[in-house]
Amino acid sequence: MKTIVITHYGQAKEVFETIETPMPVLSSGEILVKVMATSVNPIDYKIRGGYLPHLIPAFPAVLHGDVAGVVAQVGPDEQRFKVGDRVYGCIGGFLDRSGALGEFAKGDSTLFARMPKNLDFAQAAALPLVGITAYQTVFEKGNIQPGQRVLIYGAAGGVGHIAVQLARIAGAEVFATVSSQEKADIVRALGAHHTIDYTRTSIEDMIAQYTNGEGFDMVIDMVGNDNLLNSFTLTKVRGTIVTILAWTTLDISLLHQKALSFHVVHMITPFLFNDTTGQQQLGSTLDHITALVEAGQVKPHIDRIYPFAQIAAAHEYAESGGITGKVVIAQEGGL
Repeated sequence: MKTIVITHYGQAKEVFETIETPMPVLSSGEILVKVMATSVNPIDYKIRGGYLPHLIPAFPAVLHGDVAGVVAQVGPDEQRFKVGDRVYGCIGGFLDRSGALGEFAKGDSTLFARMPKNLDFAQAAALPLVGITAYQTVFEKGNIQPGQRVLIYGAAGGVGHIAVQLARIAGAEVFATVSSQEKADIVRALGAHHTIDYTRTSIEDMIAQYTNGEGFDMVIDMVGNDNLLNSFTLTKVRGTIVTILAWTTLDISLLHQKALSFHVVHMITPFLFNDTTGQQQLGSTLDHITALVEAGQVKPHIDRIYPFAQIAAAHEYAESGGITGKVVIAQEGGL
């Protein structure tokens, strides 16, 4: 089968190549999926660029965790899926788990869920990693309660735009930071009650204008770096911070002084520590997301769709900054 691989780190236009690889052999509990679409997540281009060498699969490496497609074969003892089922999931693209950039991809069936009936393959491929991350952020770590003031940093991004919708479902008053009117329009359409242009509004003004000087009940940080430190100031006493990007060194004294609750979400943790139970929960979380999508409460926002032949261009655009929602790669006449 044809597979897109990298054999070394580097710029997108320099490293991707298409080669012939053997068809995957299934073990017990695995399924083989005819790949119809995948999407670009930051982890994909960071691995490709050599910034996360501890996560790189063996060369030649097949990247991309997100996948949507049709079950082509099931392994021994498989009970959840049958040939012909339309499924989606986040299967790997890191460590020893091959990704989705091939005509076919295999993965443990517990990592998959049935696709929402009201989405096409491109839309479904936009959801797994960001949907699971947002779900863990809002419902599991954040445990948002009705009426809470929740500020979401990076609200128009991949995880952020799903978190906006889930926080609205949870009953929060949703405040979304944006950097343009286009992004404000998008996140308002997705359910944000308020949009805040962080390029024009100071931290102090956010607190004064939107929380009567108290601070937000919760800040969800999708950006990291200085934004994570700002979250300590923006959150009220005994409030909660949930971040998906804690790769930084910070002075946490304010966290201590305000007795804040601090949580980190890292969707791939179950893979890093061979946590079988955690991996099984990923598919279960997608089942919940499927139900929300089919009920019309959650929908992915796609910025651009590329064919597989333009994988390099898709990566370049995704890492250029400023995109809204997700960049998707979908089949167009095969690989």
